[in-house]
Amino acid sequence: MKCPKCGADCADDARFCLVCGEMLNQNQQTSDQNGQNVKYCPKCGNPYGGNPAFCPSCGTPLQEPNVAGAYGSNGATPPPRPGRVSPRSIPLYIILSIVTCGIFAIYWLVCLVNDLNTTAGTFNDTTGGVVLVLTIVTCGIYSIYWMYKAGEKVSLIKARRGQPTGNDAILYLILQLLGFGIINYCLIQNEINQTVTAQR
Repeated sequence: MKCPKCGADCADDARFCLVCGEMLNQNQQTSDQNGQNVKYCPKCGNPYGGNPAFCPSCGTPLQEPNVAGAYGSNGATPPPRPGRVSPRSIPLYIILSIVTCGIFAIYWLVCLVNDLNTTAGTFNDTTGGVVLVLTIVTCGIYSIYWMYKAGEKVSLIKARRGQPTGNDAILYLILQLLGFGIINYCLIQNEINQTVTAQR
């Protein structure tokens, strides 16, 4: 076969081009010794079985049929796939939050909640608007709880990227209790930005 990137001749069973390193046969399926279907991640090339939503090796979201399969074969419908997440400028958002006396930080919180749900793949979790309303109704108590849950999602994102996970949930909880919510915003935004950049 020919490499789709550089046009070099490659063996029919090759997974990577020996000239440019491009992955070949991204949708190729083979069988292992037990006759089970084996597929390969389009990013890292590692084999996987079954229908996981994310690559077990590098955390890359897999193709649509695999995502549907992750929710079982009982007819359950997977949640709708949301739009793409774009990185946001942390220094700019800090400046805008200060200049507007915290008003812009409210918008930033809503964006963080929605972007974190998308990045972590927790599409059915509480939306940014609901988090904002619950935070106002509970005089800020709900934001403490949400920061703890956000830390758990950040740990999940780090694990999918192959990075060591720490006690992000405890860290975010402590910072929120001490009144350093803006630092939490920056830390969460940084993780989202890194994930978005790595997936491009």
